[in-house]
Amino acid sequence: MATYDSNHVKNIALLGHAGCGKTTLAESMLFEAGITNRRGSIQNNNTVSDYHELENERQSSVFTSLLHIPWKGYKINILDTPGYDDFSGELISALRVADTGVMILNATAGVEVGTDLIWEYTDAYKTPTFFVVNQLDHETADFDRTLQEAKSHFGANVVAVQYPVQTGPDFNSIIDVLNMVMFRYGKDGGKPEKCPIPETEKAKADALHKELIETIAANDEGLMEKYFEQGELTEEEMKSGMHTSMIKHDIFPLFCVSAAKNMGAGRLMSFIDVVCPSANEMPPQKTINGKELPCDEKGPACIFIFKTIIEPHIGELSLFKVYSGIVKSGTELVNENTGVTEKLNQLLLLEGHNRMLVNELSAGDIGATIKLKSTHVNNTLHEKGANIELEPIQFPHPNVTLAISSLNKGDEEKLSQALHTLKEEDATVHFEVSTELKQTLLHCQGELHLQAIQWKIQHIHKLDVAFDKPKIPYRETIQKSSDSIFRHKKQSGGAGQFAEVTMRVEPWHADIQDPHGLNVRGREEIDLEWGGKLVFLNCIVGGAIDARFLPSILKGVMEKMHNGPLTGSYVRDVRVSVYDGKMHPVDSNDIAFKIAGLQAFRDAFTHADPKLLEPIYEVEVLCPDDQVGAVMGDLQSRMAIVEGMDTEGHFQKILAKVPLSNMHQYSSSLRSLTQGRARFNMHFDSYAPVAHEVQQKLTDTHSKHEVDKEYS
Repeated sequence: MATYDSNHVKNIALLGHAGCGKTTLAESMLFEAGITNRRGSIQNNNTVSDYHELENERQSSVFTSLLHIPWKGYKINILDTPGYDDFSGELISALRVADTGVMILNATAGVEVGTDLIWEYTDAYKTPTFFVVNQLDHETADFDRTLQEAKSHFGANVVAVQYPVQTGPDFNSIIDVLNMVMFRYGKDGGKPEKCPIPETEKAKADALHKELIETIAANDEGLMEKYFEQGELTEEEMKSGMHTSMIKHDIFPLFCVSAAKNMGAGRLMSFIDVVCPSANEMPPQKTINGKELPCDEKGPACIFIFKTIIEPHIGELSLFKVYSGIVKSGTELVNENTGVTEKLNQLLLLEGHNRMLVNELSAGDIGATIKLKSTHVNNTLHEKGANIELEPIQFPHPNVTLAISSLNKGDEEKLSQALHTLKEEDATVHFEVSTELKQTLLHCQGELHLQAIQWKIQHIHKLDVAFDKPKIPYRETIQKSSDSIFRHKKQSGGAGQFAEVTMRVEPWHADIQDPHGLNVRGREEIDLEWGGKLVFLNCIVGGAIDARFLPSILKGVMEKMHNGPLTGSYVRDVRVSVYDGKMHPVDSNDIAFKIAGLQAFRDAFTHADPKLLEPIYEVEVLCPDDQVGAVMGDLQSRMAIVEGMDTEGHFQKILAKVPLSNMHQYSSSLRSLTQGRARFNMHFDSYAPVAHEVQQKLTDTHSKHEVDKEYS
């Protein structure tokens, strides 16, 4: 493989809704460049990028694949991304290192929901983007409608560079209004014949040519002046104007292809190498301390890890982009995040599942290496002394939580290792061992994401697991004041145990006054790790209890707060005032006062009108106009309080607060309800009291469980 400098490397990400033809287009590009001698198909499970067994089963992309092609003196790195929002982590990591986004539109469906969602990411990254209308050979293809939808959704600066002479099964000709020429393809596609524009198409071609020039000139003052003076721009001026405006995210050219028939792929690649920016033409990368790192081969060597692949018999494969300098095989770099020095023993180029060794990679290029000791996604590696840390990828928060457990006894350690591996490969996977709920919780993006995780666990890690509804992290509190006294006395030969504690418990709130009738001699305020507060007051007078026993009483109270009297949930927002008691000169000790404090707190709590609280989540749903009624109805069936609606782009945004207990399987329900045209995110908002009948049911269940434990 030839070595390419920064000026001759182009990094593109193939983007679009699932089924728009990204992988098929990649096949045509590889074939046109001579990398492959035949084009694979998704139906035959023989494409270069969708090589994973899971992708073959699903017949759709699940992971971002890295490909590369030489083209007219340039190297084009291609990142083929999945189209479902459940796999947004793969998409975001690709956009982080791509210098151009190629947004593919299905001519039979127009702008689909996935396209709108992906556009948000390209807009956030300000990724130079152009559109490709695919599947123009389909009998229901509608180019004009697709173009107008693109303009409507993404702005008037979406401008046609090409249009088809006809669509449907007879599609074989594209008119290019930049070159003002018609490309006619044979039945097998490939290299087209250049033809004059037919007389019947000249008026339309002239109108689109003028629109293209005006759009380019409107974003460049110099070209605008030339256009006013000359009434025309040269092809080179138009290309230069598009190049500059794409970098500024101001213009979005639109092209035509039939990826399945290999018509138009070569023209796209020529546009990529001539017009699309190289990495060194893009704005410099920002470091976490606000400095800039130019993409310069002469700068300090610096790479950024954007993806990890773990493969059997190979181990961990780290995909990276060189953001500065030149890295060579054997280079030693310092991981700024961990401080570990890593040696890049091998530099690899990827072509799907194929690996090719190279000696060096220049700034702007993308490659991979294996078996780094202590390096993960979002890590920056640099030459010694450079001290560079690039801004990390911001991955989306999970929307789905399930409890996961191994079905076979003794597999718990293997499951833990499998989950760590999944997390290493996919930064949108999270898991935790909840001591509160006594469950291992798996957090992910949605139903499709969960299916992919389950497949990996079963087929790669060879584990049988169960997914269950996670328990709800309820909280317990009180609504009124209550006093209690508890005497702990134990005598069984030798030294005994004696402690008597009198306390008052009250609901705590920020503006609470000191307890009436009690003299506060000491105060301890504890911000509880599970939320809320415990305020512990020493109101002892006359030395009824020695001050040295108060920490033991507090320990007893805290122990019970970890296992509340109602349901065993954490207790919050309580004030405890210890104001009397008794002790014995011989038998009183720390253990006795801890037990007395625990029991006194339990008794007082149960008589203080205890209340169970449930977590309430703020849910934001984005959906098309025609789906609002169905989405609202479903939310209301989940006891949601709809707080408002707003417009965001071409979506309606519904804001609601919903009990967490009613959000189980919402991801799959929303997908089914809207045919995958809506998405949501949710985050914790507050705790609120549960209904009386729900509290009674949960309390009875907990009491029965405790009795069963006692007699088992």
